[in-house]
Amino acid sequence: MGKILSRRALKRELSQLKARRSPASGLRIVFTNGCFDIIHAGHVRYLKKAKKMGEVLVVGMNSDRSVSKIKPGRPVNGQKERAEVLAALEMVDYVVVFDEETPYELIGYIKPDILVKGGDWKKKDIVGSNIVPVTRSLPYVEGFSTTGVIDKIRRLRKA
Repeated sequence: MGKILSRRALKRELSQLKARRSPASGLRIVFTNGCFDIIHAGHVRYLKKAKKMGEVLVVGMNSDRSVSKIKPGRPVNGQKERAEVLAALEMVDYVVVFDEETPYELIGYIKPDILVKGGDWKKKDIVGSNIVPVTRSLPYVEGFSTTGVIDKIRRLRKA
């Protein structure tokens, strides 16, 4: 089975992992999400830190339709390619695409142990924090943003 799974396949896979979990094993499922339109070093650093919080890292990725609703003019890269790049990262165990504007329903469906978002999110504003036992906000990685990358490309094209 690959890393890019449907909701249903992911739920089955996580249920099997949880069924094999014993209190001594300490298996923790970490969930994070985002558009991951143009993956940069900030994303990589953030995903590495998220993975260190548990044994299984699930990345919920906004579908193309979802991204276009929340970020006008985007995505730059299609969901199939974005999922492929995420799945190629060694710290990512599973990728699941969601079509809603937020991952709230997905989080409730898969029931991770830990919810993680980047430091540009206040803990109280993290979608799903009310349904997950532990929510963490990782420090923002200065100097890295997808919007910044896109703006830089636009400036270079004009030069």
